[in-house]
Amino acid sequence: MELQQLIYFQQVAHSENITRSAGDLRVSQPALSKVIRNLEKELGADLFDRKGKRIELNTRGKKFLKRVEAALNELNEARNELHDEECEVKGTIRFCFDVASSIIPNLIREFRNLYPDVTFQLSQHEQNTAAINFDLCVTSLPMGLHGTEKIELLNEEIVMAVPKDNPLSSLPSIRLEQIANEGLISLRRGHRLREKTDAFCKVAGFIPRITFESDDPATVRGLIRAGQGIAFIPSITWKGITDESIRLLPIERPFCSRSIELHWKKDHYLGLAARTFREFLIEYFAKLKLGI
Repeated sequence: MELQQLIYFQQVAHSENITRSAGDLRVSQPALSKVIRNLEKELGADLFDRKGKRIELNTRGKKFLKRVEAALNELNEARNELHDEECEVKGTIRFCFDVASSIIPNLIREFRNLYPDVTFQLSQHEQNTAAINFDLCVTSLPMGLHGTEKIELLNEEIVMAVPKDNPLSSLPSIRLEQIANEGLISLRRGHRLREKTDAFCKVAGFIPRITFESDDPATVRGLIRAGQGIAFIPSITWKGITDESIRLLPIERPFCSRSIELHWKKDHYLGLAARTFREFLIEYFAKLKLGI
């Protein structure tokens, strides 16, 4: 059994299409078909069910694919480990985040000023963070991510942004029930921050009255700056989005905050670039907490 056979099998298993896989692998269709047939012969088992010109990965094939991908991942990590012995911070980091999107671009810019040979594959998927293949992930997922190690980067207070022409702005702080009849600017359901703030309102005994709702955090921040309503604001990661026309009021009851964590896979070799970026993230968020 050769490494090339396993790589070819993995490609065909995912596409279930010999013609497409041959094009992707830049080999002829007959040659690829022969590789798969020889592999099956060597294993003594069919990995695909043939239905005319169509192929479909069968139960044996799915079990074998799982083992093949684990083996290929191990080989890839071994290659990365050997590569790290050169002691140069370079390569690609798979970085996932579902929170703090307003500060991520500047954070990456500062890191690449130090390590210009590092590139990034960025994923920003709030709905399915757990399914993403990543080296490092910054998340506020309430239950964390399965199969990872983690460290809390930040626990930040969430405050209420109130335009100065709103009577509430004269208060030193507010209780959440005081905004039950106010129009709120908010992210749509499915965003981590929206899930948090809806839960806070539920504890306070009301359903929030949303007057502006958007999928885009930047749009929400723009509406807040324009004074189009009141809004929950993370006090650190959204710091600086308001001006003198907006007051930020502490919320007394219930106390509102969120935890932001950094995760990495337990059984995954973390390359030198990713390890360096991990330390940079920890230091960056520590400075944020101190207001540096």
